[in-house]
Amino acid sequence: MNPINQAIVKFVKLLPKSVVFIFAKKYIAGTHINDAINVVKDLNSKGIMATMDVLGESIKNKKEAEAAKKECLQVLDAIRDNKLNANLSIKPTQLGLGIDKNFCYQNVLELVLKAKEFNNFVRIDMEDSPYTDLTIELYRRIKEQQSNTGIVVQAYLKRTFNDVSELNKEGGHYRLCKGIYIEPAEIAYKDRQAVRDNFMKTLKRMFEDGNYVGIATHDDYLVDESYKLIEEMKIPKEKYEFQMLYGVQESLRDKINSDGHRLRVYVPFGEQWYAYSVRRLQENPNMAWYITKSLFSFK
Repeated sequence: MNPINQAIVKFVKLLPKSVVFIFAKKYIAGTHINDAINVVKDLNSKGIMATMDVLGESIKNKKEAEAAKKECLQVLDAIRDNKLNANLSIKPTQLGLGIDKNFCYQNVLELVLKAKEFNNFVRIDMEDSPYTDLTIELYRRIKEQQSNTGIVVQAYLKRTFNDVSELNKEGGHYRLCKGIYIEPAEIAYKDRQAVRDNFMKTLKRMFEDGNYVGIATHDDYLVDESYKLIEEMKIPKEKYEFQMLYGVQESLRDKINSDGHRLRVYVPFGEQWYAYSVRRLQENPNMAWYITKSLFSFK
């Protein structure tokens, strides 16, 4: 991020949350589950699948983790009750990974078992690097018990190709994304094309080993290269889907959908929307600039 964009994002982070929410709601369905249900219904009406996420991570105690689990269980109920074409995404630290990994395992297993009862699926999100090994361990433990779960891997981490090569030996179900957390250069690629190259290298390995992949990107280049790889390798449509964030690159989203590829949109909601929105602003400083201009517009 250039210095001007850094300054703009820093300025926006100093604003009252009520002001930021007016603009940040582009990236979130709302603060309540009914907001998310309505968004998913609209997406489904366009032939687009969804994954629903209760915002919040790095909780401070087990009581907060139990509350988060309860909200996730409510999401699974809402998906069933409203006949939504959607699954559930979860943050391990929201369910206690940073407090007690066995406690987190029990919480996640409960969600996966509930999802299985409803013939549904739970995606375990990947967070920043202190939790990479713990998250992979958690995924492996859950997958030994139940198959209706998958993991997220991030192409900007230098370790990811090797992680995937190992996980593929057990059969994986992935969301492959670039990654958004700020990581040191020792462990993460900083060059844009290097991240892209690792993304495509990893995607090819996933396909070669017969895994299901959610190709999660808003990068036109990666979408085009994925199209080519899918065609070259003759990957059937039931072995992959494209995934995008709510409120991002909607024109590209509609193109992928109209091109006949399976598409899933990540629909976050909840009271803990602020940290998520700030990360989106850091990823897309143009939105922070738009907020700044709007605040100083007298039209």
